Amino acid sequence: MTRAKTTEQTAEHSSATPLGWVSFVGSGPGDPELLTVRAIDLLKQADVVVTEAPEHASMVRGVLGIPEPVEPAEGDETPEPVGPEFIDGGFGVDGQPLANAARAKAVVKQAKLGKRVVRLMTGDPFLYASGPEEAQSCAKAGIGFEIVPGVSSVSAVPAYAGIPLTTKDHQEVAVVTCNEKIDWSQYADNRTLVLLSGVGMIGDIAKELVAAGRSAKTPVAITRVGTTTEQSTVESTLENIAVDARAARMAPPAIVVIGKVVNLRETLSWFETKPLFGWRVLVPRTKEQAPALSLKLKGFGAVPEEVPTISVEPPRNPQQMDKAVRGLVEGRYNWIAFTSINAVRAVREKFDEYGLDCRAFSGLKIAAVGEKTGQALEAWGLRPDLVPNTDNQSAAGLLEVWPEYDEDLDPINRVFLPRADIATENLIAGLVDLGWECDDVTAYRTVRAAPPPAPTRDAIKTGKFDAVVFTSSSTVRNLVGIAGKPHTSTVIAAIGPATAKTAEEHGLRVDVMSPEPSIEALTEALAAFGAARRASLVEQGLPVTKPSDRRPASRRRSRTS
Repeated sequence: MTRAKTTEQTAEHSSATPLGWVSFVGSGPGDPELLTVRAIDLLKQADVVVTEAPEHASMVRGVLGIPEPVEPAEGDETPEPVGPEFIDGGFGVDGQPLANAARAKAVVKQAKLGKRVVRLMTGDPFLYASGPEEAQSCAKAGIGFEIVPGVSSVSAVPAYAGIPLTTKDHQEVAVVTCNEKIDWSQYADNRTLVLLSGVGMIGDIAKELVAAGRSAKTPVAITRVGTTTEQSTVESTLENIAVDARAARMAPPAIVVIGKVVNLRETLSWFETKPLFGWRVLVPRTKEQAPALSLKLKGFGAVPEEVPTISVEPPRNPQQMDKAVRGLVEGRYNWIAFTSINAVRAVREKFDEYGLDCRAFSGLKIAAVGEKTGQALEAWGLRPDLVPNTDNQSAAGLLEVWPEYDEDLDPINRVFLPRADIATENLIAGLVDLGWECDDVTAYRTVRAAPPPAPTRDAIKTGKFDAVVFTSSSTVRNLVGIAGKPHTSTVIAAIGPATAKTAEEHGLRVDVMSPEPSIEALTEALAAFGAARRASLVEQGLPVTKPSDRRPASRRRSRTS
């Protein structure tokens, strides 16, 4: 009887604390965009993420859109944690690397608590990693697990360096994890070699390969921190690689490739030759608008750093907007003119507040200042009736295409103009000249953001940024106001003439001006500037540097478009 009761209690205990599940997930070689779709899905579901590398926690937060934790000010309550719990599986509390057994113990412990555990591992869990040992520990503990392969640095890093591991003429590859017991004579043939953990002893390895019969002229490439914007590659030969690697300060993590395939890098290098590769670019925009610009810059190889300079807030007195929206529903207006994406957002939020939808615009003509504002309207289900030509998408351009009021054709002569509190009066004056009456309504306020952290302010002033992209006159004024003027070595890019003029009024020399007022055109113009600069350095036989690598006393004023 006692035994039966004990068994029943055990069953109840097991039911109360079900075993969790462990997903061994490969994080790839470093670029977060190389994570698999399955990996991201599991990270979204995870209760706990056991990391391996110091950068893993930030990678996961970036992928999931989770803010970095901030220490609360004295007296403030500690905010509730957002996202999964992070456990360092790489190092112990004493700062020493954990053994495989200790990592496995941490994983099993969390799973036994009934949690969904992601064990995030560099590269691939089953390729030169501790995945097999840790998975066996889960099996022994009766915990279910799955393996999610990751992109291995063995193939990814050479690919990002422009080095194919196999070609039609070179079809054999040997991957070697280097240690002191390798018999290098077995690699004396012409196979392509990929060496892991070999950069520290590359001089000795090269000597042994040459002694074993490899030609001293055999090409060698070492790529460090591959697939990231800090990637760098040194090309050499077996006889010179020790000296060249030391001169280039090559250090782990790095991948070594030995063989004739290295010669293909001259024509296949695609990542390190991007026009803005490794450029640290300052993005002073609103919090809502910065991500789209940053994404474009990343595509050209840049490292964008977003510094909010403007905060968009509701108007102090909402009654004006309430009255205008009621007038819109009642048919008080003939036109509504949107001069920014923020104006679209403000009106849409007011509609949501009243329980209205886009059907309330029936019979109303809609104008948009440009394509981006028009796209924001279309996302709401509205198609603008009037958009300026692409060569002048501004308030002035909108006036150029705006029709005069005709009392025979237009039943109402009133225009609803939801705008920012600091908008200029030119558009209103122009509409009045065309015979229209305007209700100029403050739909939102633009407020200067708080200053960025001290290290960012210092980087701006001392030229540690390679470029800064200004998307409006207010971003110029606000950045200078909260952080100071960018250094003279920093490339200044402006979205249009008005923004460029404001930059010059603040003592900045504009290098790049967008041919049209759009994020795409602005980033493409900056990329063209970077490509031309790179080509000039290569043509002169000079090393390819970034603007922040030099500190000229003054620089020539130029404007490209």
